[in-house]
Amino acid sequence: MNIMENAAIQGFIRLCDDGWRQGWHERNGGNLTYRMRQAEIDACRPAFRTDRDWVKMGVKAENLAGEFFIATGSGKYFRNVSLAPEDNICIVEINNQGDSYRIVWGLESGGRPTSEFPSHFLNHSVRKAATGGECRVIYHAHTPSVIALTYVLPLTARDFSRALWQSATECPIVFPEGVGVVEWMVPGGPDIAKATSECMKHYDAVVWAHHGLFCAGPDFDTTFGLMHTIEKAADVYSRVLSTGRPILSTISDDQLRAVAKDFGVRINEDFLD
Repeated sequence: MNIMENAAIQGFIRLCDDGWRQGWHERNGGNLTYRMRQAEIDACRPAFRTDRDWVKMGVKAENLAGEFFIATGSGKYFRNVSLAPEDNICIVEINNQGDSYRIVWGLESGGRPTSEFPSHFLNHSVRKAATGGECRVIYHAHTPSVIALTYVLPLTARDFSRALWQSATECPIVFPEGVGVVEWMVPGGPDIAKATSECMKHYDAVVWAHHGLFCAGPDFDTTFGLMHTIEKAADVYSRVLSTGRPILSTISDDQLRAVAKDFGVRINEDFLD
């Protein structure tokens, strides 16, 4: 099989293209990683090369030792992924200690995995443990409405979760646990990776103040859908604020509970009055 025909590669490319079309990936903004299944690894293995050097990540996760990830490249543009995947994305192998990677396919014109790879890696570790291995996708995008809200809302999980839940009826169904929030930090380093991973012990989505949104899920559709839902709710809330008029009606806490009950999800009661 041509590696480009692999369903995981195709799904990865499609999400990159979808995000670009949403306007979430200016220049080289945003990044995506996918933890591969064994069958996908086996199908792609004939295209792998193992002569590249191992690279220390500065973080470690023993439960990801020996795993393989598809990742966007550092400095690469999402808009180019569908045009030349082999130059803009890569597959990396994690060593047996869970602290280093090597590129086994892709980035044929040179480069390395996204500069946010340590953040992705630690959060894959956390979400793998929290979901019994179900979580496979970590996606970061520069969602403008979410970023805008980080300038006007208190930077707490409770404030953001309530604002989003009350902005669109499907929100308490899609993310009933709420969203986490990390205050502004320099991107790409171990500090933001560790802060985000602490949030991801409890949430599938984390807001990065003045920067964007970080989402996790079991597959590409679910993860993109989570990102899309949160950004749309943030857009609604921003439009309401932009009118300058007082809010006369909203979804009450008891109505949020009723939605959660009817759709069989457990809403985070810590964020309700």
